[in-house]
Amino acid sequence: MPSLGEDLSDLGEVARSRLEETHRAREEALARCRDTIRACGLAIRAVHRLDPEAAAARRGEAEVALRRAQEVLAPFPSLAAAGFLHDAEKEYAEACLTPVLVSGGTLPGPDDVGVGLAAWLNGLAEAASELRRHLLDRLRGGEVGRGEELLRAMEDVYDLVVTIEYPDAITGGLRRTADALRAVVERSRADVTTTVLQSRLQAAIESARPST
Repeated sequence: MPSLGEDLSDLGEVARSRLEETHRAREEALARCRDTIRACGLAIRAVHRLDPEAAAARRGEAEVALRRAQEVLAPFPSLAAAGFLHDAEKEYAEACLTPVLVSGGTLPGPDDVGVGLAAWLNGLAEAASELRRHLLDRLRGGEVGRGEELLRAMEDVYDLVVTIEYPDAITGGLRRTADALRAVVERSRADVTTTVLQSRLQAAIESARPST
């Protein structure tokens, strides 16, 4: 009959083996999630620079890294729920949704993007916040009508996410993201309103100026 020490030794070896597998999966997934977030940031910057080819290339890099992280974590649901995968999925959703919001196309859903619903919702809200930079660039370029279109897109997204009233544990902190988006929408609305009024005033001055 094996002794308690022998039993514990065998169980300890099994435990160490499983923990080593979990540790390796975590380390690789963390690295791939960091790669995903980095590539997504570059993709969104390319959208603002009006460089769709570079944006698409960076999104491709992000997708490869994210899919690897998802694959590695699939056998370890507790690790997958730890938060870092959600963050990477959220950033990838944002990178995918931002150019669509800019162009006015049909938004892909969470299954199309390949991320969880909570990550998609937060990514959508953050993508709408990203529109502010694009909006300001258009206003500076004199494209007031385009700025108004972008503002409407931001408002539409906010109108959706603010109605998702479930605990943060389910939505991934969507309430905080929605609050941040609301502040961005309010500032953007003020910017558009000021620009429109200035444009009207300038037009009135021009029309009242006597012709020579």
